[in-house]
Amino acid sequence: MKTIAYLQLNGNAAEALSFYKNALQATDVTEVRFGAFGQDPNYPLSETEQEMVMEARIEFSGNVLMLSDVLPSMQAVTGPVTSGNTVLISVIDAEPTVNEQLFTNLSEGGAVIMPLASMPWSASFGMLIDSFGVTWKFNSDASKFLNGFNA
Repeated sequence: MKTIAYLQLNGNAAEALSFYKNALQATDVTEVRFGAFGQDPNYPLSETEQEMVMEARIEFSGNVLMLSDVLPSMQAVTGPVTSGNTVLISVIDAEPTVNEQLFTNLSEGGAVIMPLASMPWSASFGMLIDSFGVTWKFNSDASKFLNGFNA
């Protein structure tokens, strides 16, 4: 079993997919649009909705990030898609040079919360919010740090 990060977006998943593909230096990208399936006459989708991303997967450095658009009709039930601060994506145990490259790429058009720097607990630690409102945390020594506290 695996657990992965899955981003839900408000009609801009294709733009996010392109951004993350480049920023994360993806090795494989797969995407399916809502229009790839026959229309249900009881719940027809507009042309705009048919072009939205139903499911996408980005593979990079042995990791997976998935994302999709949330259709307006779905938001009528689930509520609107909003950027938040209750979940972040943490890049752990990467070499500091890898952190630097990903941090630079992901911060383009976003906001740096804490620049990458050496800390007592990590050779390379930093945080940012990307241009899609997703918070990223980098900690090159996360496992080493936490393992030091095992009883």
